[in-house]
Amino acid sequence: MATVGKRQAAGDRVREAERARDDLRDALKAAGVKLPSLGLDVASCAGSTPLALIDLGRCNLATARALSAALRSSAGEQQGAAG
Repeated sequence: MATVGKRQAAGDRVREAERARDDLRDALKAAGVKLPSLGLDVASCAGSTPLALIDLGRCNLATARALSAALRSSAGEQQGAAG
């Protein structure tokens, strides 16, 4: 793959990670959860073949509990729909 093609693919991967981060932020917001440090892991976005990882960051105890409750609620809804 040519250098320009590699750069374009790397840029595409980072843009895809940005969209995934935004989707996650929106879903968390709908569940009443805000992860204040949610973002892209800058180091993983570097280089010719970036991993483009999403960094969930740090949160306080209240946010961790809200996230746990949202996940449990979602899991309960999925079990109810399957049953």
